[in-house]
Amino acid sequence: MAKRKESGSSGRFGPRYGVKVRDTTDEIEEAMKEEHECPRCHHEKVKRESTGIWYCEKCELKFAGGAYRPRIGRKIKSMIEEEE
Repeated sequence: MAKRKESGSSGRFGPRYGVKVRDTTDEIEEAMKEEHECPRCHHEKVKRESTGIWYCEKCELKFAGGAYRPRIGRKIKSMIEEEE
């Protein structure tokens, strides 16, 4: 039986939990760690500070969004546009 190569951050789970769960975890954690576009200055400088809290390193905007991706609702978008 061939050994399966453990890759990415889900390699810490080893053979437990199944392939699908580990692949999904890998996708979520990769998307969470990459830089995202800022809703105010539109630069790729937004990083996750903690669960649901996002921070733009360029314009220093701190806002609430999704837990793993900075999803912004219409209400927050309008508040950011009013600030400008």
